[in-house]
Amino acid sequence: MEVMLLCKAENNFFSKEGTMKVKRIFVAALVILLAGTFGHVYGKDTAQGKSGAKAEAKAMVIKAEEFVKENGKEEAIAEFNKPDGQFVKDSFYVFAYDLKGTVIAHPFRPSLMGKNVINERDSQGKLFRKEIVEKAKAKGEGWVDYKYLNPATKKEKSKTTYFKKVGDMIICCGAY
Repeated sequence: MEVMLLCKAENNFFSKEGTMKVKRIFVAALVILLAGTFGHVYGKDTAQGKSGAKAEAKAMVIKAEEFVKENGKEEAIAEFNKPDGQFVKDSFYVFAYDLKGTVIAHPFRPSLMGKNVINERDSQGKLFRKEIVEKAKAKGEGWVDYKYLNPATKKEKSKTTYFKKVGDMIICCGAY
């Protein structure tokens, strides 16, 4: 009787239905394993990408602040305005405003130099520069989100900008 049950069980296991059940279980386990492994890795990369870009933008502003302290405002502005200078790296670049919202440095938009842009809106109607100036005066540093033309891709993108008030100017660097 025991031999018969064992043979019957083996026959069910190796039958077409039994094999399909095993395959389904194996595939389900494989999917769960891969989703857990690669899903975690993908999520980690995405999070690091966003936080990495923000960290890079903030680091550029801190580097620019140190440059101002070591070399003075005029030399710093001249360096910030160089498209191939030390304050341009990939899609990151330092730009600056005075405390009234006038552009005093921008490596890719020289037409903005000397122009007060505090009341200019992004494509969504946000007065992001006004927000940068007001927050810089009140808090000294921070982040502002808005839409802006990416000079590398020539397409409008979401951008977050880190800013810091240094003397009588606001040094900024954004991450797309």
